[in-house]
Amino acid sequence: MTQSSGPKKAWGGVFQEPTDARVEAFSESVSFDRRLADDDIDGSIAHARMLASVGLMTVQEADAVAQALEEIRGEIHAGRFEFTAAKEDIHLHIESGLTARLGDTGRKLHTARSRNDQVATDLRLFCRRAIDRLDAGMAELQRSFLGLAEREQDLVIPAYTHLRRAQPVLAAHQLLGWCEKLARDRDRLADCRRRTNILPLGSAALAGTSLPIDREHVREALGFEAVAANSLDAASDRDFGCELAFVVSLTGIHLSQWAEEWIIWSTHEFGLLRLPEGFCTGSSIMPQKINPDVLELVRGKSARLVGNLQQLLVLLKGLPTAYNRDLQEDKEAIFDSIDTLEAVLGVAAPLVAGARFDRERVAESIDQGHLDATSLMEALIGQGVPQRTAHETVGLLVRRAMTRGVSLAELTDEEIAADYAGWNAALRGALGASRAVERMQSFGSTAPAAVADQIAAWRHRLGVAN
Repeated sequence: MTQSSGPKKAWGGVFQEPTDARVEAFSESVSFDRRLADDDIDGSIAHARMLASVGLMTVQEADAVAQALEEIRGEIHAGRFEFTAAKEDIHLHIESGLTARLGDTGRKLHTARSRNDQVATDLRLFCRRAIDRLDAGMAELQRSFLGLAEREQDLVIPAYTHLRRAQPVLAAHQLLGWCEKLARDRDRLADCRRRTNILPLGSAALAGTSLPIDREHVREALGFEAVAANSLDAASDRDFGCELAFVVSLTGIHLSQWAEEWIIWSTHEFGLLRLPEGFCTGSSIMPQKINPDVLELVRGKSARLVGNLQQLLVLLKGLPTAYNRDLQEDKEAIFDSIDTLEAVLGVAAPLVAGARFDRERVAESIDQGHLDATSLMEALIGQGVPQRTAHETVGLLVRRAMTRGVSLAELTDEEIAADYAGWNAALRGALGASRAVERMQSFGSTAPAAVADQIAAWRHRLGVAN
């Protein structure tokens, strides 16, 4: 057997044989959970202050612990703290460093807590901070979409269903649609934060403790909204991690949809949009290429986010109540989801801010595809024609225009009258992409006045100064 030459384990009192070195290498988590160091130290300082408040430590001991933990924090940030697989995880590393400095005073810190509730607290603190950063990144992306919408407020572009031209809309209306999706993502993130912001510390291993601790003291010190009510559940609950991974993955899906749309729009064939060259790359063999690689990576990274969510759900599905070592495997997926979305948001906002529509290309093609067909149909309905009849009539007119290779507006009165005897001059006001947009009346539509109201509302919601 390959034996460990590392330090005595914090949990090793009952063992007569040392841990196999292969087990140490297999089971260590400090290679990735060291990212929880700040959260572990924050939680430990709050725990020490609480122990002092209930008489399980002296105030002087708690002060010494807090000072030593801050020294350890400084060493970790400076890269001077030594990590080893023999100490398993970040919790034992910090406790070992503390004990090396303070002896028995350091050994008191683990009073009335377990690594089970300790890591659950650390991970909640980490996720809470990440949620706030992600929310800020999403808000910045919303501001970029809003800024582009304001710059392009008067531009009429084709909107698509089934990737076929459907109806004309203001470019601003299309752009503000992404603000709406991100608003829902931010709402879900805020809701996730509420359930994340529950303190498990004090649950100990699973049953609580017989020692007279004050969990409210720790809750207030760490800024949690509430204390977990069931110790058995609290030490093993990872719902908040799954929920965060879901919100992040759905946000990634929204950004993938946006990336796909802009990749298409920026092709020569569509010609609607010009991407900032600083967010494109070239080809090693084709000198003319300006490739949308950043958008392609945004689209591709959504797969990682979905995969991480699936990993977490499968990890949890077979676990019995209370802590199991399987839960060690939750962190890398959560960390990667957070890192990936932060990276995507970091490039998405400036890319949007630097994009511009190709107004000349849009103007050349906006009346192609009979985008005003629905507008004409609704004008007929407004004159008393039943919807199904109006739909069939306009379909006949579109076929006639397609046969001639012209727009609906280019059909003569005589040609139209051949398919619709009730044709009159007032109906011509419904033809043309710009007129179709202007005729919109419903709340939330692409009508210029409605879009102006949406822009004003978004400026207020996002705190954009006039």
